[in-house]
Amino acid sequence: MSLESRLLDTLQPWRTAPRWCVAFSGGLDSTVLLHLLVRLSSREKLPPINVIHVHHGLQPAADGWPAHCRSICQTLGIELQVVRVQVQAGPSLESAARAARYTAFSDCLNTAEVLFTGQHRDDQAETLVFRLLRGAGVRGLAGMPVVRALGDGWLVRPLLDIGRDELEAYARVQGLNWVEDPSNQCTGHARNFLRHRVMPVLRQRWPRAVENMARTATHLGEAQQLLNELAEIDLREARQQGRYQWLPMPKLSLSSLALLSPARQRNALRYWLVDLTALPDSDHWAGWDTLRDANPDAAPVWRLAAGELHKGDGCIWWLSGPWLTTVAGPVDWPQPDTDLHLPDNGLLRLSGDAGEGALQVRYRQGGEALNIPGRGRRDLKRLLNEAGMPGFVRSRLPLLFLNGELVAVANLPQFDAQALSLHWTPPADTRFELIGSFE
Repeated sequence: MSLESRLLDTLQPWRTAPRWCVAFSGGLDSTVLLHLLVRLSSREKLPPINVIHVHHGLQPAADGWPAHCRSICQTLGIELQVVRVQVQAGPSLESAARAARYTAFSDCLNTAEVLFTGQHRDDQAETLVFRLLRGAGVRGLAGMPVVRALGDGWLVRPLLDIGRDELEAYARVQGLNWVEDPSNQCTGHARNFLRHRVMPVLRQRWPRAVENMARTATHLGEAQQLLNELAEIDLREARQQGRYQWLPMPKLSLSSLALLSPARQRNALRYWLVDLTALPDSDHWAGWDTLRDANPDAAPVWRLAAGELHKGDGCIWWLSGPWLTTVAGPVDWPQPDTDLHLPDNGLLRLSGDAGEGALQVRYRQGGEALNIPGRGRRDLKRLLNEAGMPGFVRSRLPLLFLNGELVAVANLPQFDAQALSLHWTPPADTRFELIGSFE
């Protein structure tokens, strides 16, 4: 079967997409992919094709690549979009550039649109070896998925079953020109070391090493799918609604998780955390044991790359973004008939009539008390304990004071001494797109 026919078979599920985008670096892989797609579109009814080139500006040679890509696209009659990005400094320039690149791709995709990238079978084999040497588990050793969500659309790698030699042979026959990234020859980068020093030795001894590694990644991908299905079963009960539905952050029932074996707990948590943060390595999982086994009156925190897990009201809670900052207060509320925007702490609304007097929003400092009809003056700390309010909420729970007297606690009508109906919309937690999935 020809390369075009194999590619067309792979593209069948995406032929009804509103638009196809091609991640075009100007290198061999993306050049062949773009050429194949244009040839197919000349005889098949396919979605409109656009090309995206991300310019990192990390080396002088890259400054000429946008012009090269523009020339190729003009020859093929395809629209080119050049996106310039800033790469954040960090321990791994490769990872930072990849993160910036895929963020740009995500921003370019509209609903249900598809981005095609040119990773091939050799890239998949390198990914498997690279992650194996880092001690990855089943999820990591499954390699790059053929398809995954990206922003509002989809990322598809249609060449993962095709070797680089076959792509280069096609390019030679078609007379295609492509650019070579000089940094790809630098064996100081881990991936380049594998590509130039390790993989040739493996292929020399085992000629089908790349094909076998790619097949292993496929098997591990199926195993990971089974683990995902098991996690869904285990999380079904743990995703109970519980109290305090107005808290926006993800949470899980601790008692439901505790019924599982330690291995199934970790599997369920990996599945749950994968869209929230970079997953912890093996040694870091001790933080989960500490959180799970802490006394009910303790306040343990498991800190992860993009946020924290806290324990409270029989659940574990994911906190990130504004929930990791300290709120500023007090805040005067001179116009209680309009919503009050609290710095880094959401929105406050008053439905009842506070009458005359100075209104002010404060946060707990300790020693606050509230007059409750029929119960007298009660200590706020004790009231929050009785309500099972998670500890991490208490420091940012808005307290309404009228003429210096505490009269209402947001979202807790049982602690609303004057029926003011104080409603708080807390800040939403933030999501972290996993850099590792960009590979």
